[in-house]
Amino acid sequence: MFKIKYIILLICLVGCLAACNKNDAFEDYDPVPQFKADTSAIRAFIKTNNIPAIKDPSGVFYQILEPGSGNISYTTSTRITANYEGRLLSGTVFDSSKGTPISFALGGVIVGWQIGIPKIQKGGKIRLIIPSYFAYGTQSPSSLIPANSILDFDITLTDVQ
Repeated sequence: MFKIKYIILLICLVGCLAACNKNDAFEDYDPVPQFKADTSAIRAFIKTNNIPAIKDPSGVFYQILEPGSGNISYTTSTRITANYEGRLLSGTVFDSSKGTPISFALGGVIVGWQIGIPKIQKGGKIRLIIPSYFAYGTQSPSSLIPANSILDFDITLTDVQ
């Protein structure tokens, strides 16, 4: 019985050490080339579609359609309620509130929204064209959004708290 415990302990130790192998496919992932490719694709998209978008220093492109009103200072816990439609650059709609506003904590949405939403207030409308780095990156949240997808959102803030 004593030998069996040592054998099990040895197997567990070997298993733990084997789990430390750093041969992860994402370990060597460099987001810079993808970010540059996304920025080029977005620039081409906005030029082709004649969209007067502005590039935020972060790299997110936006177009304020209506600024809204108010003076909310946004934090990650700010609750936003919004109507929205999300598309790929191909025009394929992958998500929509379908006219029924949905509430979120600002800190619970993708980084591209966290960058863009504070540019407007309650009642405001914004278009965000978000490089994959500030969306889902190399992860695919669903079959509708491939990895490294640039996302194009129309968002109307119906409430901000």
